[in-house]
This record gives sequence, C-alpha cells and structure tokens, in this order.
Amino acid sequence: MQYGYFDDKHREYVITTPRTPLPWINYLGSEDFFTLLSNTAGGYSFYRDARLRRLTRYRYNNSPLDSEGFRIYLRDGETVWNPGCRPSGTELDNYCCRHGLGYTILEGRKNGVSARQEFLVPKGDPCLLMRVTVQNQTAAQKKLRLFPYIEFCLWDAMDDSTNFQRNYSIGEVEVKGAAIYHKTEYRERRDHYAVFWANRQPDAFDTSRDAFLGVYGSPAAPEAVSGDGCTGSMAHGWQPVAAQQFDLCLAPGEACSIIFGLGYIENPQEEKWESPGVINKTKAEAMMARYADDAAFDSAMTALREYWTGLLSRFQASTGDEKTDRMVNIWNQYQCMVTFNMSRSASYFESGMGRGMGFRDSCQDLLGFVHMIPERARERILDIAATQFPDGSAYHQYQPLTKKGNLAVGSGFNDDPLWLIAGTDAYLRETGDFSILDEPVDFDNDPALARPLMEHLRRSFNYTRTHLGPHGLPLIGRADWNDCLNLNCFSEHPGESFQTTGPSEGPVAESVFIAGMFVKYGRAYTDICRHLGLTEEAEDGLRSIAAVEAAVLEAGWDGAWFRRAYDAFGNVVGGKECEEGQIFIEPQGICVMAGIGKETGQAAAALKSVEERLDTKYGIVLLQPAYTRYHLELGEITSYPPGYKENAGIFCHNNPWIVCAEAELGHGDRAFEVYRRTAPSYTEEISDIHRTEPYVYSQMIAGIDAPTFGEAKNSWLTGTAAWTFLSISQAILGIRPALDGLEIDPCIPSSLKSFAVTREFRGTVYRISVENPEGVRKGVKQLYVDNVLLQGNLIPPQAPGRSTEVKVIMG
Repeated sequence: MQYGYFDDKHREYVITTPRTPLPWINYLGSEDFFTLLSNTAGGYSFYRDARLRRLTRYRYNNSPLDSEGFRIYLRDGETVWNPGCRPSGTELDNYCCRHGLGYTILEGRKNGVSARQEFLVPKGDPCLLMRVTVQNQTAAQKKLRLFPYIEFCLWDAMDDSTNFQRNYSIGEVEVKGAAIYHKTEYRERRDHYAVFWANRQPDAFDTSRDAFLGVYGSPAAPEAVSGDGCTGSMAHGWQPVAAQQFDLCLAPGEACSIIFGLGYIENPQEEKWESPGVINKTKAEAMMARYADDAAFDSAMTALREYWTGLLSRFQASTGDEKTDRMVNIWNQYQCMVTFNMSRSASYFESGMGRGMGFRDSCQDLLGFVHMIPERARERILDIAATQFPDGSAYHQYQPLTKKGNLAVGSGFNDDPLWLIAGTDAYLRETGDFSILDEPVDFDNDPALARPLMEHLRRSFNYTRTHLGPHGLPLIGRADWNDCLNLNCFSEHPGESFQTTGPSEGPVAESVFIAGMFVKYGRAYTDICRHLGLTEEAEDGLRSIAAVEAAVLEAGWDGAWFRRAYDAFGNVVGGKECEEGQIFIEPQGICVMAGIGKETGQAAAALKSVEERLDTKYGIVLLQPAYTRYHLELGEITSYPPGYKENAGIFCHNNPWIVCAEAELGHGDRAFEVYRRTAPSYTEEISDIHRTEPYVYSQMIAGIDAPTFGEAKNSWLTGTAAWTFLSISQAILGIRPALDGLEIDPCIPSSLKSFAVTREFRGTVYRISVENPEGVRKGVKQLYVDNVLLQGNLIPPQAPGRSTEVKVIMG
C-alpha cells in the first residue's frame, strides 16, 4: 500500500494522506539552523546542537505521536482545523504534503477554505520561515481566526525534560510589536535568545502555555482557539510559548498570506542589552526585515532550490530505470547531506540528547557527501581528527556545538582509528588535496598536542597493528563497527551499560571485521605514503597488512565463510560450532571488499554462504541463526528479540558492503539484486509493512525471525545512506575517484546495455556514456576521452573548468 508518490520533476515526495504509518519527516536547514518537520507539521528546531541549543520542545515516546510542532489553527465558525490535520484531528476535505529538498509544503482544505503552509530554512540565516496562505473558495464572505503556535524549549533539551523544580521558575519572554522573544536564562549565563515573529501585527497573543491551551487543555483543542481568543498572557516561570491571533475577513475568492519566522540570535556580551532588563533586538529586527514580504520569501525559496540543484548536479545518472535514477540523483544524495549535518544526533528515533556526532559515523558519512561539498568535508575531517587520543584511539563521539569529545559511551572502539583513514582517503581521492595532511590538528582537543593530520593517520594505522590478539587478529576493545558485540564488557544487571560495564579491554577478544578493515584501509594508508614518497613506511605497512591477511585466512576462516570474532575466552564467534550466530554479514562484506581470499576462492565461497544463509526478500539479515537467549560474553547483540536490530535484523548499513563485495568479484547481477532489495523507491509499494519514509533509507528492517518481518525503524540517520550511494555510484556504475584520477570500472547487471553519468571531479565535468553491447557484467574493453583512446581505465585529471566527453565500451 502507498500513501503518496514521487514527483521526480519537482524532486518531491507527495504524501496524500495525513494517516501515514509513522510520521514521515523532512529536514530543513543546511548550515547551522535545523528543523525536523513531519507531514502534519510536527517537529522541532535547534541551532547546531539538538541538545544544547533546542529552540522548541518535542516529546518523544508521546501518545499520540507527533503532538508538538509548528501549528496553525483555523477557526471557521465552530469548526477548528489544521492544514496538516493534526493536532486537532478534524477531517479535511483535501490534504497534501510535499516534502522537497530543504522545504516542505502542507496544503489543507475545509468547508471551502484552503490553507497552504510553506516551510524552509533560508541560506545564510539561522531561522525557520513559514508562510501561510489562506483563501476563501466559497461564494460568501468568510470570517476566520488564524492562530500560529509553538512551544519553546528551555535550551538544554535534557535539562528541560527532567529538571522541573528549576525550570518551572525560569521562563521569561518579551513582546514587542509582532514579535515574541524567548529570553529564558539570558539574564545570567546565556548570550542568545529565540524570537518568533509575524510580518503583520496580530490582533492578540499569548506567551503562557496554560493561557493558550488551558491548564488541562491540549494541543488538540486549545482553549484560546475554541473560546474567546488569546489573552495577552506573559509567561513568568512555567512554560513559555509563542501564540498569536489574526482575525481575517475574506471576500469570495480572496486570499491573504502571513509570513512567520522562528529565529536564533546571539549577541556579544558587551551588546546583550538595549536598556536594563531589555534585550538587544537589533539583529532580530534586521532578520525580520529581511523576510518582510512575499517577494523575500520567494527569493529565499529560489536560492534554496538553486543550492540543491548545484549540489546534486555533481553526480547525475541515467540508467533507464526510474526507481534507480530517482534514488541516485535525488533522494540518496539528499539523505547523505542530512547525515553530514546530523550524524546520528537528531531524528524521530534519535532524541538529540545523547550521542552527538559519532567518530565512526561521521567518517563513514564522508563517503557519501565528499563529492558535493569537499570544502566542508575537509573541515569535518579536521574536527574528527582533533578528538583522537595521542595513542591513535579516539573518543567514540563528540558534541557538535563544542566539537569536543565526550565519554558518554567511553572510547576504545577499536575500529574507530581506521575509519579516520577511510574518510581521509575518500577526501584525497575526490580532491587530490594532499595539503590537508600537513594541517596541524589537536590530539584530545589540546592545541599543545597538535601534529599534522598525516601523523594522526599514522597513529591510527599503528594503533591497530600494535593491538593484536593471540591469533594475530586485531583486538576488538569495547566493540568494533557493531557497537552491540561487547566481547570484553559483561553487563549482568538492568541499567548497566553494555559498552562500559566490565573491563572493556582485554588481551584475547579479537575482531575479524577489524582485520578486514585493516587490510582494506591499511592499503589505502600505504598508497598515501607512496604518494608522499614514504616508500619505506609503505613497504613496512604492507608487511603488517600481509600478516593480518594471513591470520584472517588461517584463524578467521570457518570453511565456508569468514568468522566474526574470538571472545574473551578464546571461543569462536560466528562459526559452525556456534549453536546460534553461526554466520555474520559484516566480515563477509569487509573481507571480500579488501580482496581477502579473492584469488584462492574463499571470497566467492563467503558470498555464496551469505546468499544461501542470510538472504531474505527484504534484504540480507545480519546473522543466523538468531540468538534466542542472552549471552553475557557477547553483550547487547543478544539482548534484542530475534529478528530485531543486530540480532538477525536486516541491518541496511551493511547490505551495501555485500553489493561492493559482489562487484569486487564481478557479480553484476547479484550486486544489483542486493542493491535493489533495500532501496526505498523499490519498497514504496509496501509502505504499510515498511512503515518508515519511502524516500530514504532506514537503519534496520525487521528480519525473518521477527513477527513484524519487513518493518523498518531508525530512518534517515544511518550510514546506509553513504554506503549505498558509494555502492551504486562506485561499485555498480563504477565511476570511482582514485588518487591519480578518475577510474571507470562498472559492474552492472547483464540486462543493462547502456547508461550515462555526469560527474564533476576536481573542477572538470565528465560526461560519461557506457555501452554494453555484449551484455557483460564487468570489464572495460575500450575507453575514449574526447575521442582519444586511452590504455587502461584510469582517466588522469583533466584541466579544471572544462567539459570532458568519455565513452566506455564494455566487453
């Protein structure tokens, strides 16, 4: 069942009913100010950090879901309704939500009145803009009341939701003209405030939630809306809100529009006050003036559309399959940009109060967005590297506001150092900018410890090769990519962290997955060394890599697949002797991507085992058989019911690893089959089963052992986005950046006889046409660059600022 449709021309997903299986959201914002917005106008806004600079409240785990947001109430006689249907729940005569790239448009109609609610975060300003257009479509005059409403958060979202003995006494506001200023804590420690405004004077307002909703009222039926209107209340302590009232009288066919804004303002300490106790509103008033009329709003929308056109134009494909093309050209890249901005911090599954930016997560996300915003990728790499410890290990996460590491889940996730190499290698391949390696970067955010980025990579590499276990495989530490595989942490009692309880480090527990990473990204590191003329270091590194590769084939091979790990007692994890969890997806993907066993047959055997033992119609599950009891020695992975999350769920993040692995072996049909199975555009028709948004990837789909097989969770913020874009653009279509140029190496289904790609690379636009007359899956027979035949399949960098025609004939 579908709840909408793709509008590829306008790059929108159009939702045709407010009763989607879950709130289907969009992200507005591309710089510092962000808004999560659902298809019924639920959501919240924040500046840079979803915990520490939360502007509006959102109650997770609420019932009904999605109660708070950016609400517009229309009262027409005794009928009260919202353009997005919620929270009043009044049945609409017509409803439509259009989620576009950085904007959302909601349209509702009731009793001959239409209301259009347009949302965007403009480029260059920390604010949310909302334009509401109301039209009387009847033959009689209409007298209406319109009420915008938001509820302010008291900045720190965690404190706001727990520290009521303080927070019920600190709320403060000011009102001036058509603006309501949220200045809680501005008197003492803060240099920032929020402002909600309209571009015309309201007829009344409220700033107290109790006054607008009623003490025992709710957003579904505010007393001010159904009663006599707003009262001019001023919040003192308790909950500050911004509510306004506009009395409209519309002739037949007449329409009117009002522009609303929610802005974030910072003032220098010496400029905080206009007069004693009165905040300095200069910046706020300038912001309001910039969006004072429809022309200004339209201009902001045009600039936003042009911004996204520019970003997406850097990679565009034409394969003849509209479902593939819309993912490659629009939604997959869009999601990659959202994960760049958010990491795993703020979604409808991540509260924004916990993890902040993940070290591993942010490095992997680079793989999906580096081609669009290489300059910001450079900055991100330096930010990430600054949270590394001098020994090469790292904080597992950091706060986006301070850019400093935190120990909420500790450190010692032993895959983290290698992801820094992976992200930096992706940047170097995309840009050729080796100067980044000379940039001085802090260790542990301490400028006194700063060393060139290359030294950070060196310590990343050396950390792994100096932390090997008894089988010559890398030690796992707290965990590797799978945070839930906790082989040194023994959590026995409720409330104990799976990651930080127990020793967390040990001399025995080893990871085959990290071993595969070390082979793959260790080789990337030695390639970088060679380019810098560090030949001896490269050769020394390759000897260490060869030793680990040999250990994988000896101790990490189970006869038909790669083992997952060895636990703290030296027992195999992910082997045929295990009663449960005999085979895991992760080492099959990473080891084959690294080329381990490619020449000797183990790689092909491992992928065949994946197909035979892990495949389902909705994707590849993470392991089999599922764990049916809790294993203290394995940790969180066994705490989930069978079929969910890491316990045999379809973890979408590592399905693309199998795509890349199959492409490594030339299996084009199988690679595309795996790609297609989890691509949202291919699962849109089962949205009633899938439940999450049909235009973006989710982290997890319930596996075959689960009662809800096929149901997805944790949409938007997942490494699935970056890895899937890499798998389709580089592994299948085969347009792959290299340190020395652009490599063309497609691995496609045999039925695909031709395709074309436009790719901007190092300032040159490559227009690439690929012909496959013989229906092969892999192999470049001829490659022409501007009608000149090249030897091999690597195109050296061309002169920037020009367009280059590339013709590829497979065979």
